[in-house]
Amino acid sequence: MKNLVFLIVFIGALIWFFLPERANFNTGQVDFDIAPIQTAASAGTFSFKGYTLTPLADFTVSARVLSKSIYRIDREAKLAPVDLVLGWQSMANLAVIDRIRISQSNRFYHWYTDNFPIPRNDIETQSANMHMIPSSDEIENQLKALPNNVSVRLTGFLVSITAADGWNWRSSMTRSDTGHGACEVFYVTGIVVGK
Repeated sequence: MKNLVFLIVFIGALIWFFLPERANFNTGQVDFDIAPIQTAASAGTFSFKGYTLTPLADFTVSARVLSKSIYRIDREAKLAPVDLVLGWQSMANLAVIDRIRISQSNRFYHWYTDNFPIPRNDIETQSANMHMIPSSDEIENQLKALPNNVSVRLTGFLVSITAADGWNWRSSMTRSDTGHGACEVFYVTGIVVGK
């Protein structure tokens, strides 16, 4: 009997740990035919969860969610519990992305294709892995609940982060880079899901 009770509690804990909370979304039109919009930062440096965040640019991206990964145990998870692979323009087209295999691991985004449906440069410049820093619990729940293939508009800041112990994390500032350091570190203040 003790083993059965332990098993039920253990399974319940696993479900609670891995199941995202329900989220209510604002809905609206999302035009992912445009590239992400990056402008001069409108906010100054601020403290967040024991870290110092410096906005590098205001940022808005309208895109399709191509993949999502939730993190819980790395240092970055305290700030960015969700990474989203987002695609815009040609990389938001379902006929294109159906021919590309997408995966995420260790905060990286990988893609593979046997036959390029669009030029390689378009794949690399019209999609990105973005580390999402939710500005509130509600935004965190919404990010965790986003399904693949949904269209979404995210607003906020690309940021640089420092800690008292010298640790730092800095956003990419261009969509044309690839590899280590090419991800956006995105402090998210707003989410709209496409109708």
